[in-house]
Amino acid sequence: MLLHIIVFLVTFCVMEFMAWFSHKYIMHGFLWSLHADHHKKDHDSWFERNDAFFIFYAVVSVGFFLLWQYDILEVGLAIGLGIFAYGLAYFTVHDIFIHQRFKLFRNANNRYAKAVRRAHKMHHKHIGKEKGECFGMLIVPLKYFKN
Repeated sequence: MLLHIIVFLVTFCVMEFMAWFSHKYIMHGFLWSLHADHHKKDHDSWFERNDAFFIFYAVVSVGFFLLWQYDILEVGLAIGLGIFAYGLAYFTVHDIFIHQRFKLFRNANNRYAKAVRRAHKMHHKHIGKEKGECFGMLIVPLKYFKN
């Protein structure tokens, strides 16, 4: 049981690196065509092409659940849940809190909340795929924690 908890926590933490890496090198790289509408809305839909990245990580998470279910990987459930938990945290922070796709958490005003907003605002000041900054989500550079 302790191993599963550790694997879950490590997976959750590794997902912040995976989010940073895929955001910087994939979304702002060869799959910019899917991510561009997130920086410059060119449609009337609530959904964005960018939402396809959530589907990718959901499929990976389900894959680990299946590996566990069929006794192929004992820690598959812990890994799948770690990916799912990070996805839920990412959705809550990015889509709900920052972009207000649902009108929740509007009054969150602590230092961390302000830093997350500042960092993301700096990321979105670049409309194109080049010259971006702050590609992570939950780990925010210290310079954004100013008062």
